[in-house]
Amino acid sequence: MSSAAHRDTGHDHPAADLGPDRLWSVQDHLDDILATVRPLEPIELNLLDAQGCVLVDDITVPLSLPPFDNSSMDGYAVRVADVAGASEEFPAVLEVVGDVAAGQADPVTVGPGQAARIMTGAPLPPGAETVVPVEWTDGGLGEGAVAGMRARSLAPEGAEGQVHVYRPAGARAHVRAEGSDVKAGDRALEAGTVLGPPQIALLAAIGRGRVRVRPRPRVVVLSTGSELVQPDEELAPGQIYDSNSFALTAAARDAGAIAYRVGAVADDAETLRSTIEDQLVRADLMVTTGGVSVGAYDVVKEALAHVADEDEPGGGVEFRKLAMQPGKPQGFGSIGPDHTPLLALPGNPVSSYVSFELFVRPVIRTLMGLADLHRPTTTATLAADKALTSPKGRRQFLRGIHSDGTVTPVGGSGSHLVAALARADALIVVPEDTESVEPGAEVEVVLLG
Repeated sequence: MSSAAHRDTGHDHPAADLGPDRLWSVQDHLDDILATVRPLEPIELNLLDAQGCVLVDDITVPLSLPPFDNSSMDGYAVRVADVAGASEEFPAVLEVVGDVAAGQADPVTVGPGQAARIMTGAPLPPGAETVVPVEWTDGGLGEGAVAGMRARSLAPEGAEGQVHVYRPAGARAHVRAEGSDVKAGDRALEAGTVLGPPQIALLAAIGRGRVRVRPRPRVVVLSTGSELVQPDEELAPGQIYDSNSFALTAAARDAGAIAYRVGAVADDAETLRSTIEDQLVRADLMVTTGGVSVGAYDVVKEALAHVADEDEPGGGVEFRKLAMQPGKPQGFGSIGPDHTPLLALPGNPVSSYVSFELFVRPVIRTLMGLADLHRPTTTATLAADKALTSPKGRRQFLRGIHSDGTVTPVGGSGSHLVAALARADALIVVPEDTESVEPGAEVEVVLLG
């Protein structure tokens, strides 16, 4: 991305700051990224395909739930007066006039001295005022209280004859009223809601089979380095397993994206450019890890620093130094005919993960159309054996374990400590102007889980 493109974002940076040696703050870098990212265009999807997507429109209930008065118990639909004063010694004896089952089109009518055997979810039949659970009756068997009904296929005679009721029931007992969940005209879901299983259940319950949503962004994650080997393969001298692409793909999915992991690309600029071009067809966002520092083999920087196409003004990737630790080297821009956003993250495992949380996660959630872009933050009391040190002028992010208002550092500040990262559930934030934090001090904490 060119300097001109930065000025177009609306950020008023001093001209001197636009030079190659500018040290960007974390916030300025993030603001610059988000100024160029827009939510994906809405599409209409079937309910199950919309899981995890963000609703574009408010949803109004077209019919009440439940749509009719129905029984919450298996039992007998009766009139209140007919069971008033019923007891085990003096049961109410009622004529059973038939069954009322869920989905039954023509329910029977309950008159004085009558009862209808009713199943859970079945509509309260005309004339009935309340429901007596089957456990309060003899089930029509004349042998005292029963635990349940016999299956109709085994005992069809249970839907006729007499039933003894041993307890009274008040008006509308065990009856779920029409509209007691939601009423027609109510707002069921608000625009901006992420559709999870309960929301999809509600949409189905009110008859909505399709909804307009912003799709989950497609994120392609690509790691670089000739030293990287896939897990389960044999390591040769000087090689390590590729963990970054797995970590960032999982992190992208956790943020709500559909993420695709590409196997590690060797340190060859032309191969990397070709791989990225091949992947653009399925990418709303590209994320690379590794190759962004100042070494002779930093292939991402070599491949993308001058990738802007004359036919695509505004494209290209700029590499920056940030006032943060870990994660000082970063790259950001767009690539390809659709100006697909690309974030180039450093290669050290902790650096790449922290960079993802600070920069990539907000981009994913912006593409989804969410208002809440960031992990929750809180303050906590530092529980440590000694003071934490931090380089002056850098915002440091240390791994920690957060519990009951305290946070305990885990591992050191090294950007290679994957095991410490796996134990952490928070990031401890040390501001740029702070070089030492004493035990017992209040610190800002980013909650990761």
